[in-house]
Amino acid sequence: MGITGHSTGPLTDDGLVQLLTPAGERTSHPDYDARVAHLDADALRGLYRDMVLVRRFDTEATALQRQGELALFAQGLGQEAAQIGSGRALAAQDHVFPSYREHGVAHTRGVDLTDVLRLFRGVDHGGWDPVGHGFHLYTLVIGSHTLHATGYAMGVQRDGAVGTGDPDRDTAVVVYFGDGATSQGDVSEALVFAAVNNSPVVFFCQNNQWAISEPTTKQARVPLADRGPGFGVPSVRVDGNDVLATYAVTAEALERARSGGGPTFIEAYTYRMGAHTTSDDPSRYRSSAEEESWRLRDPIDRLRTHLEERGELPTAFVEELAAEADALGERIRTTVRGMGHPSPASMFEHVYATPHSVVEGERVWFEQYEASFADGARAGEGSHR
Repeated sequence: MGITGHSTGPLTDDGLVQLLTPAGERTSHPDYDARVAHLDADALRGLYRDMVLVRRFDTEATALQRQGELALFAQGLGQEAAQIGSGRALAAQDHVFPSYREHGVAHTRGVDLTDVLRLFRGVDHGGWDPVGHGFHLYTLVIGSHTLHATGYAMGVQRDGAVGTGDPDRDTAVVVYFGDGATSQGDVSEALVFAAVNNSPVVFFCQNNQWAISEPTTKQARVPLADRGPGFGVPSVRVDGNDVLATYAVTAEALERARSGGGPTFIEAYTYRMGAHTTSDDPSRYRSSAEEESWRLRDPIDRLRTHLEERGELPTAFVEELAAEADALGERIRTTVRGMGHPSPASMFEHVYATPHSVVEGERVWFEQYEASFADGARAGEGSHR
């Protein structure tokens, strides 16, 4: 028996689903045109608005970190189409498990973006209600939440909320992760459980080509989506800078999950225009020429050009959106600066769902230790070193 190999590497454009070219031209796709046929000019402007506002959030948050108002920030610059397109395909009852860069998805789920910054300021573990928004708290441990999502999806099955034919009941779960997470064992384990249980979960991999400083080419010999079929999971590669195509492929995967068709692996091929986090310097490991080549594929420019050429981006809309973005920026700055600082002892809160004697003992010790600094100063004993 002969052994067949793959002639394309992990960064190939071959096989990408695309409905909107980088030049803003609408292209036809026999499998996905119908998925976006209902998106009229108002809907397209809505997608454009979402991306513009999320990018403004990203810009403001980065500036606040540079000013010392945030401890850290993970930029989503350049990945707006992947997140807004997939997020807008979700139904109200669906549930999302994000990593730590899904600000656009959070926006589509009605999360106040200033609440996202409570985590990055260190005020709390996440300032929103996961149940109320169908959007779990950010997960910082790479890849671990793919298991959480798969387990949640198995629970949805057991609750009888899959394949009933009721569009207001049938539920899908989506988990977002990056290309680097696919090298973690947790992701492989999640794919195994999802496949054998036919769980209603969509694995949404945002392949932004850099796992911090490690390129995708050092993690895979073939496109990342090729991993899905090895587990028995249908897979699709999509142009992650194309908001229409991302919407279409996600809508299809969600429909499959809700109807009882099982999991799907989506690879959204995109690019992280900013740094991994604000503690990273991407100029040390990638070229300015590479960054410039991807600026020409900017997801917001792509949709704006498309709308302008169709005469569906009126000046009044653009001006109103600019004012809305400015107002958002001002609210973000004011809200973050007014958050204050949490007490050090708050780190012991919400560790477990119920009181825990060990944690409580550690909290008491810590508070006594903190108090000893003030006691020592009052007694003239000098500072602790």
